[in-house]
Amino acid sequence: MSRELMWLQEWYKNQCNGDWEHNYGITIKTIDNPGWHITIDLAGTNLETLHVGYKLIENNEDDWYGYSIINSQFQGSGDPSKLIVIINKFKDIVEGKV
Repeated sequence: MSRELMWLQEWYKNQCNGDWEHNYGITIKTIDNPGWHITIDLAGTNLETLHVGYKLIENNEDDWYGYSIINSQFQGSGDPSKLIVIINKFKDIVEGKV
């Protein structure tokens, strides 16, 4: 398993408190661009009040990703090769690197 997925798995585990996981969580799905979309609920975490406006990094129509935190949700999308990049952007935000 990649270190990024291991990190995300640990972050999720640390949020689970007997209550949070019943109402919130993480969704990873494919989109028809094609690509990936990740939603991570931040309500009830230390990041719930954070706001990050949408940022799009687009080299061309086949090489792109974007992310934001709005209304206590991290939203990230990208081309088929950007799943790990999106997870790393979330990790950077959690670690205060963005």
